[in-house]
Amino acid sequence: MSRDSRAISRLLRHTVGERGLTMSSDGWATIADVLNLLELPRDRLDAAVLENDKQRLQVDGERIRACQGHSLDGMPVTREALENSWERVYPDHLLWHGTTRAALPAIQREGLRPERRTHVHLAASKDSPVGRRTAVEVLLGVDSGNLEVFRAPNGVLLTREVPADAIVRADAVH
Repeated sequence: MSRDSRAISRLLRHTVGERGLTMSSDGWATIADVLNLLELPRDRLDAAVLENDKQRLQVDGERIRACQGHSLDGMPVTREALENSWERVYPDHLLWHGTTRAALPAIQREGLRPERRTHVHLAASKDSPVGRRTAVEVLLGVDSGNLEVFRAPNGVLLTREVPADAIVRADAVH
């Protein structure tokens, strides 16, 4: 991911409030404001959107947003507005979440919580790049039957939290 892509993603997911950028509750900001704040020309923003490795950035006319992954602290986004902008889905198979062995005991007791983010990220398959950071040692199988699950425009599946009893598998990553 390029420096521009990282800067735009960071701004739209985590630092809008502290940087003074106006953003709607579902994450949209004007491209002109983003360009001005980051001192970028439009062609570099367009290239950053295209090359973003996780397709985190979404452009609609003259506005831009991060598809998902927003912090709650200091951000104008709300869970409700984001969910209303995403597609509600009803998976009929296990969903997956990557974690570390060290985090596993707490997750098995307390479930998955978004902490300072709006939602927990899930993936439709074990081989999905979603949630596959370099530190992933365990893939958790989640029974989504009683969860509200949403799909962001970039395909990431999201839910507000995953109770411990919905985690039905823990598979080591080789």
